[in-house]
Amino acid sequence: MTSNLLNHQIDDILGSVLEDATGDVYMVNPSRDAIEEFVSVATDFDGDLPSVHMLADERTLKDVMDDFIVASNAADLISAESLALRTLDEAPENSLLVTDDRVVAIVHAGDRVGGLVTDDDGFVDDTYETYEAHWEDAEAFNLRTPPITDVRDTLSEEISPDAEADFTAILDSLETARGDGDGLDEVTISLLVAAKNEALLYDISKWGEDVGIASKATFSRTKTKLEDMGLIDTEKVPIDVGRPRLRLKIGDDRLREANNGQLATVAQSILN
Repeated sequence: MTSNLLNHQIDDILGSVLEDATGDVYMVNPSRDAIEEFVSVATDFDGDLPSVHMLADERTLKDVMDDFIVASNAADLISAESLALRTLDEAPENSLLVTDDRVVAIVHAGDRVGGLVTDDDGFVDDTYETYEAHWEDAEAFNLRTPPITDVRDTLSEEISPDAEADFTAILDSLETARGDGDGLDEVTISLLVAAKNEALLYDISKWGEDVGIASKATFSRTKTKLEDMGLIDTEKVPIDVGRPRLRLKIGDDRLREANNGQLATVAQSILN
């Protein structure tokens, strides 16, 4: 065993493995932080990504993928066939990165992270074959979040380029998008963007359902909540046939005066 990756951060270890890998990579029993860091590193990776087979605890995956920012970028990687997710029935004692020429055991010691590496041919071959077999038997993890590329492209096409730019700016200003008090969820962000751009509720909710963010009913319930709290307003827009549609508008002066970088912060302060 060698320790040439010792004392690095987890993102450094992941980046090193991705850069050096020549074939498939098995990422086994990653922690919540490791999954988040992997998605970040892989999303920003400059070069050809290997195909990463992530075998993770189902509860951990669900918890991490509740964050729209992480999940939508992971969905992009899956769409590009750079990532596949399956669940572990029994987790090994360590977190591992396994390639065709080395095994890296991730060791946490307080705030320090070590990547303990072996390139012993026999051990590497046995370990690779073991997790190759585990992968074949594992159940796929169903990630229902749409790829962020699809979200942005369709938002630009179906609502407006300005709405897409606002959506992206708000996401970029957030560390997490969960809607649990630490961040706005994707439906709230979409409705705030729609209100800022005075789009129709029908249009933004239809877009959201079509792209896979949430149902029209969820958009409607969230609109009512935001309207009751004074964040957004609506006005009726007559149509030739049927009930009038609702145009969304910003309802709070603090939001109206905020730029995109501040919009999320101001909205969270009002919601909380």
